[in-house]
Amino acid sequence: MANSNVNAKQKKVTDFTTGSPAKHILKFYWPLLMTSMLQQIYNFVDMMIVGKGLGDNALASVGNMGSLFFLIVGFSFGLANGFGVLVAQSFGGKRYDELRHRLAGTIQLAVVLAIILTTFSINFLPYALRLLQTDEVLMTDCLKYGYIIFGGISTAICYNISSAVLRALGDSKTPLKAIIISSVINLSLDSFFILVLHTGVEGAAIATIISQIISSIVCIRKLSQIDVLKLKKSDFQNESKVYFDLFKNGLPMAFMNSITAIGVMVVQYFINGYGVDYTTAYSACSKYLNLFMNPASTAGNAMSAYTSQNYGAKKYDRIWKGLKVCLSISFVTYLLLGGLMVFVPEPLVRILIDGDAAVKLACQYLPICGLAIIAVDCLFVIRSGAQGMGDPVIPMWSGVLEMVLRIAAISFLMSRIGFRAAAFAEITAWTGALIMNIYAFGRILIPKLKNNHCMQSVILSVSEESLQKTI
Repeated sequence: MANSNVNAKQKKVTDFTTGSPAKHILKFYWPLLMTSMLQQIYNFVDMMIVGKGLGDNALASVGNMGSLFFLIVGFSFGLANGFGVLVAQSFGGKRYDELRHRLAGTIQLAVVLAIILTTFSINFLPYALRLLQTDEVLMTDCLKYGYIIFGGISTAICYNISSAVLRALGDSKTPLKAIIISSVINLSLDSFFILVLHTGVEGAAIATIISQIISSIVCIRKLSQIDVLKLKKSDFQNESKVYFDLFKNGLPMAFMNSITAIGVMVVQYFINGYGVDYTTAYSACSKYLNLFMNPASTAGNAMSAYTSQNYGAKKYDRIWKGLKVCLSISFVTYLLLGGLMVFVPEPLVRILIDGDAAVKLACQYLPICGLAIIAVDCLFVIRSGAQGMGDPVIPMWSGVLEMVLRIAAISFLMSRIGFRAAAFAEITAWTGALIMNIYAFGRILIPKLKNNHCMQSVILSVSEESLQKTI
């Protein structure tokens, strides 16, 4: 009777603590990858519509907002992932009352977060653009786009939180469904607003907000159907420990993303100081880098959900097996996508931009990053594993190291080797952060594995002695 009740509670979700690690991860990974790639593709096509429909200056304006958007939305995304880790640990350990209290606390904190970030980002926007040395030619479009995007930032927060909870429970299909629907809507509205109504960059921003509302509705609807997540009024009456645990795990991940974004903003500052061609080239390169890092980043998301559940269930051997699966995914994607960046940069760049000067600059950047992108591919997986085991602090400090290395490299190299300095700044940051996260992962898992093996040896020894006495 008890078992059937547990099975009913787990209906519509995935338990990563039993069965084949490779089968579970790959089954979870493919819908997650399609979701993530669709997000990147529709962002990419969005930029293409803006660039081809409104010109390179409009493309530069929207691209210039990327680092600012990542600063704010990346903070909420980090919090969502941190909260999701705790939800996954509760689910993996079959602690369902704890899970519901953590989910209720997450909802309460998300509302507060949305109000704070919306207010801050709207008021901060003009000053941030000037700090980035945004060219006056681009300033008007940047403000038009930014005010709409940041005014609707609560929609991005809602989607980040709801999809993070779904991933924590092993559901990667619903976020895929949400992104398919929202992508079609986004691209249709982009084309209509920009190419038919000639609204300018405001049309792209409005289309983004509408699509995020739709994707949030799809995810929330699915969450409301999961038996184990049926919330009662009492679930929202939390002790301070619930909020403390959520912040303890979520804030370091949020700060890690924001600190990384600050480093990217400094790179943007140096790039913008060299004129519109540099800004345009960097915007295009950033889009490709985000697109081609996506499969490994998705492997990291799969590693996080898988690790969190197994850590909650104290099945540490399975975490090691999962690491090998996710790193294998990262290596395969490196060979395929890194190769494109190295061998065919110009055809890639000309999809987005027309100006010969900007194309030439971008063709310097992509091959360099393509050779070394394996470092960030591995970083995504190993860092997510460390976070999934409940250590968000060292990954956060690795974000600080990323920022310091990125700023140091761009400051030292920009005047010496030009636009290529931006590529070397990325590689330096990735490598430093990877080394730090390897340490964090090993520091947690290796002692757990040793203890597990010791316990297994003791149990085996006791069993043999009992058998001999019986004989």
